[in-house]
Amino acid sequence: MLPRWPLNRLALWGLAALVLAGGLTLGLWRAPLPNQAIDADPGEVCVVAPPTPFDPSAGLGLLEPRPVPKGARCPVCGMYPARTPEWAAQAIFDNGDTQFFDSPVSLLTYLQDVGRYTRGRMAEQIAASFVRDTESGAWINAMTALYVHGSSALGPMRAGNLPAFDSVVAAQRFAGLRGGHVLEFKQISPLLLQTLNGQRRHAHAKSLD
Repeated sequence: MLPRWPLNRLALWGLAALVLAGGLTLGLWRAPLPNQAIDADPGEVCVVAPPTPFDPSAGLGLLEPRPVPKGARCPVCGMYPARTPEWAAQAIFDNGDTQFFDSPVSLLTYLQDVGRYTRGRMAEQIAASFVRDTESGAWINAMTALYVHGSSALGPMRAGNLPAFDSVVAAQRFAGLRGGHVLEFKQISPLLLQTLNGQRRHAHAKSLD
């Protein structure tokens, strides 16, 4: 018959091993898959998406729009903008560093509170911002673009978004075909963005069920 103390010590070691294994299993279960977008609440910061540094060798000017890198993540929602380039947007800081976004809604949400999504940066440091023209696919100035709200066009999260246009004629033509109404940049309110982000979170949560 074995002494009682060694048995108790073995039992404690066994219990500790079970707790450790359980913790590792739970951590793996909760961790997002490499290709899985994070359902981020714009009111919370849970995505690590640092700006892409300026690359002088790319042959582009400091504040020119640039191609979306394959691995870039949207700092607002965690998605990969390169997977839906027709909806992509970007904001360029005064030193050329760039944040990329999955859609105009994410860009405009970001511009409301830059420091929340990119620590150490301020809105005043953003020197240029661009969205995709829905018709041509060209990069256009986000501040002068026209946006259609309430159309049947669904963004990357399969929910309402703000398709952008370079001209009011094109925006009105699109609204006539797909519904919605045309807004200027200054007409897009925080309340509207909050509503659209709520729709996107709801749609994204359903897609992961």
